[in-house]
Amino acid sequence: MTTETPRWFTSSYSDNGGACVSVATNLAGPRGLVPVRDSKNPDGPVLGFGAAAFASFVASVKADRLGTAD
Repeated sequence: MTTETPRWFTSSYSDNGGACVSVATNLAGPRGLVPVRDSKNPDGPVLGFGAAAFASFVASVKADRLGTAD
């Protein structure tokens, strides 16, 4: 049995002074999971999101449908 490990990716748009995350989309298909971590702390905690929920979030960001906090 083969165990897939996360292949971390940080967007090229993340040149914003260090406030960015890394994601491992290679696990979305086989596991239905998208791990997300702080790119400044690669050994820190990892949050796992369902692939469908993460895809919905990305689509909302691209469509500028997320509000701002007051």
